[in-house]
Amino acid sequence: MTRRPLARKTAKARLRRRLMAAMGAGVTLLVALALTTLAALFVYLGPGPAARTGGATTVILRPGAGVQAIAADLRSARVIGSDTAFILAAELTGAGRRLKAGEYAFVSRESLRTVLEAIAEGRVVRHFITIPEGFTSEAVMDGLMRADYLIGVAPAPPEGSVLPETYEVRRGDDRSAVLRRMMDARDRLLADLWAHRRPGLPYRTPEDAVILASIVEKETARPDERPRVAAVFINRLRDGMRLGSDPTVVYGLTGGKPLGHGLRVSELQSQTPYNTYVAVGLPPTPICNPGRASLAAALDPVETGDLYFVANGTGGHSFSATLADHLENVARWRAIETARNDCRATTVPGRPPSC
Repeated sequence: MTRRPLARKTAKARLRRRLMAAMGAGVTLLVALALTTLAALFVYLGPGPAARTGGATTVILRPGAGVQAIAADLRSARVIGSDTAFILAAELTGAGRRLKAGEYAFVSRESLRTVLEAIAEGRVVRHFITIPEGFTSEAVMDGLMRADYLIGVAPAPPEGSVLPETYEVRRGDDRSAVLRRMMDARDRLLADLWAHRRPGLPYRTPEDAVILASIVEKETARPDERPRVAAVFINRLRDGMRLGSDPTVVYGLTGGKPLGHGLRVSELQSQTPYNTYVAVGLPPTPICNPGRASLAAALDPVETGDLYFVANGTGGHSFSATLADHLENVARWRAIETARNDCRATTVPGRPPSC
C-alpha cells in the first residue's frame, strides 16, 4: 500500500521538472525571439554605413534590375550593410514589388528603412535645366551639352523656337527629347497668345510676333516696360519707319555674342539683313529666344503713340512720341553718361566711388 503514494509523488515530481524545463525553454525562446526582433529592428531602423566620401552617396539603379541586383549595388556603394537584410525587408514589407530604377542620393548612415522607402516611392534625384530669357539657340545647346547627366546629341533648334523656362529632367534623358519639350512649350504658349492677340497688329504670321518679341527681350530687362517697348516698334512698323534696334545689329555681326564694346558708326552701317538701321521691317529671324513676358508684350502691347525710347539712367527708359522730345531725352541721358564717366575718372583706386 505504501508504494502507490510514493509512485504518485515521483510522477508529480517528474511532471513538475518537465513543466519547469518547458517553461525555461519557452522563456529562453521568447528571450531569443525578443533579441532577434530587437536586432532586426536595429538593422532596419538604425543607422547604415557611413558614406565613403562626403555626406552622401549617389547610386544609379538600372531599369529591370531585381531585388537581389539592387541589393548588391547598394551594398557595393556602402549605402546598406547587408544584402540579405535588404532582401528580407523588401519581401516582408512588400516593397520589393515596387522598387524603381533611377538615380538616388542617400545621406551618410541612412537607415535601411529610409533607403527602401525612397526606392519604392521613386524619390530619384531631380535635375533642373534653366534657359534664361534672351538666350540664343546656340547658348541653349551649350547648356544642354554641359548637362553631363543627359545623353545623345540634338540638332540646334531654330532661333526663337525654345521657351526660356526651368525644366526638370532625369539622368539618362535624351537631349533631343528635352529640347523637343522646350520647343513644344513655346509652341503651346505662342498658339494661345496668338489666338488672343490684340486686333490690328502688323504681323503676317505668329513667327513675326516672335521676331518682334525677341527684339523687345533684348531691349529691356524690365517686364513692366516690355508692352510699351513692343508698342514703339509696332508703331514704327505701321508707319514704315526703320526699327533702329541696336541688338539686331549686334546679332547680325556676332550671332548674338557680346561685341565687347559699344556699337561703332561703321557697325551701325553694316550691310547685314539684321541691321534694322539699314533694312526696313522685321529681321529675317528672331535674334534670341524671348520669354513669356516679351511674347505676351508683342501680342498685347499697350496703346500709345510713342515712337522713341532711350535709357534714363535708372535701369529703365524714357519714352516719347515726337523726335523733339526724344532728342531732349537723349541729351539728358548723355549728360548722365558724362557725369558717370567723370566720376569714374576721379575715383581714387581702392576706394568706393562717391557718385
